[in-house]
Amino acid sequence: MNYTSQYINEAIEILNKVDPQGIDRLVDLMTQLRENGGRLFFLGVGGGAGHASHAVNDFRKIAQIEAYTPTDNVSELTARVNDDGWDTSYANWLRGSRLKAGDMIFVFSVGGGDARHNISNNLVRALGYAKEVGATVCGVVGRDGGYTAQVADACVIIPTVNPATVTPHTESFQALIWHLLVSHPKLKAAEMKWESVR
Repeated sequence: MNYTSQYINEAIEILNKVDPQGIDRLVDLMTQLRENGGRLFFLGVGGGAGHASHAVNDFRKIAQIEAYTPTDNVSELTARVNDDGWDTSYANWLRGSRLKAGDMIFVFSVGGGDARHNISNNLVRALGYAKEVGATVCGVVGRDGGYTAQVADACVIIPTVNPATVTPHTESFQALIWHLLVSHPKLKAAEMKWESVR
């Protein structure tokens, strides 16, 4: 079997293994968040940062939830990294955003953060701060979910079917799941352009 066919077959296997109840839990928490006027903060690094920016757009426009990400302001983010360090950059950004109980952190990460192995410590510190203030923590992550899965109120872990393609599959399915969320009847508050053209 060539690589293309193998990759597609792996994606089908993952799709069949993803936990629908975990996704429905995300829907319920996000519905409550909007009803209570809470804010949604997306966190990610690398591909997850790109997802965070795209998701901010979709959740603001389609689900009409107030949403933000630290990676949308490169000037502030790099100033925090330069002055305070990478590990505390997201946590300090959340402090500056006055994160509070009633708000939600949503993580896009392959590993979910792992302080012991010094991987994505900025996520670990941000999630620690979120738990301190009583914010809800959610995420879509890969592998075993790392620190995100340990502390989350709801977390979807993308199943690993091939250790050699954990990152591309996790990042692909993160996009699939957040698009499912914003188009879910409980969350969709505004029609999308191409769906409204008849």
